[in-house]
Amino acid sequence: SPSDQSPSPRVVSDSVVVAAPPSVVFDILADPRQHQRIDGSGSLRGSVTGPVRLVKGSRFGMDMKMFGLPYKIRNTVVELEADRRIAWRHFGGHRWRYVLEPTARGTRVTESFDYSRYGLVPRLVVELAGFPGRNRRGIAGTLVELKRAAEHDATTNRSRGQQP
Repeated sequence: SPSDQSPSPRVVSDSVVVAAPPSVVFDILADPRQHQRIDGSGSLRGSVTGPVRLVKGSRFGMDMKMFGLPYKIRNTVVELEADRRIAWRHFGGHRWRYVLEPTARGTRVTESFDYSRYGLVPRLVVELAGFPGRNRRGIAGTLVELKRAAEHDATTNRSRGQQP
């Protein structure tokens, strides 16, 4: 089950152990077309633009919804180490990060929402709007879905680059 691993009050984070190797988990995260498959927040609506395989500097867009209202978001990959770490940000500057650590049982996946780079006013807006709590719930749901997807892919021997 996920456990809280927040290193900073402005980083919302949770982890889960997945019975799949890091490469299988990373393949899902590095393909933005698979993000709707693992979305535990209910905010992704689909319609992804950008590359099939993300690399550092890649830009990708998604149709989203919040409070029932549709919007589009464009992300840039700002951290990437194959099979170990990937993070992206959009105009707000906060980062969504996944860190993958091999374990005896598979992979420990830590997902985080990091808004530590914000100044005082944007930080207060994020906090007053309730994003830390909302994102904590979304992360917990996403980790459940990512675990399910990666364990499925590992048991069905899906190779890199295959679509769901």
